[in-house]
Amino acid sequence: MLTAIALVPSAPVLVPELATGAASELQDLTAAVAQAAAELPDRWFVVGVGASDNVIGPGTTGTFGGYGVDVRVALSERAGAAPKPLPLCALVAGWVRTTYAPTASAEVWVYAADHEVDAALARGRALRAEVDAVSEPVGVLVVADGANTLTASAPGGYDPASVPVQAALDDALAVGDADALTRLPDVVVGRVAFQVLAGLVGSSAWQVSELYRGAPYGVGYAVGTWRPR
Repeated sequence: MLTAIALVPSAPVLVPELATGAASELQDLTAAVAQAAAELPDRWFVVGVGASDNVIGPGTTGTFGGYGVDVRVALSERAGAAPKPLPLCALVAGWVRTTYAPTASAEVWVYAADHEVDAALARGRALRAEVDAVSEPVGVLVVADGANTLTASAPGGYDPASVPVQAALDDALAVGDADALTRLPDVVVGRVAFQVLAGLVGSSAWQVSELYRGAPYGVGYAVGTWRPR
């Protein structure tokens, strides 16, 4: 039974040990992520983007060692001690769970970043069927970034055309406009995750709370919660 959806960015800078002195600049963002995580029940289905489709079970541990610091994260309390290589979306989901919802259990559904919109929507509908088959309360955590080309110092370089694209994405997420998510271009790094979300929610009405929108370091980040009406 789906009771809540939370959206957070796929951002290593959320992890204080990786923020290298920028933690104070990210206080509003991290506070919003904590608030969003608190809205979810104890069983999570996580939606993220990676190199290929994959499902990562709650018994998994990972590390941010590949990003410079060996910060261990786990997808549940019963996760094994030995870390495995994980895509960034799973690492961030594990960090959010470990930090803000230690009793939660997360299963990460990774979707290939090159899926076309119809494929992403179909996968979202299939995931909704998986969620609806669970009798206990279930939350969905979407871990995805917007455009990474919003300023001259952005990791993807500066693309002025991406600024209105990011604004449209932020507006869609702020009101629960799933149809608008189906029209996102590839400049949105987490496009497939947002389109899986669109397939998952379908035409249902949602009560949406926008907790954060911004572009620190030239990357579009959005945090919010969606609840069924």
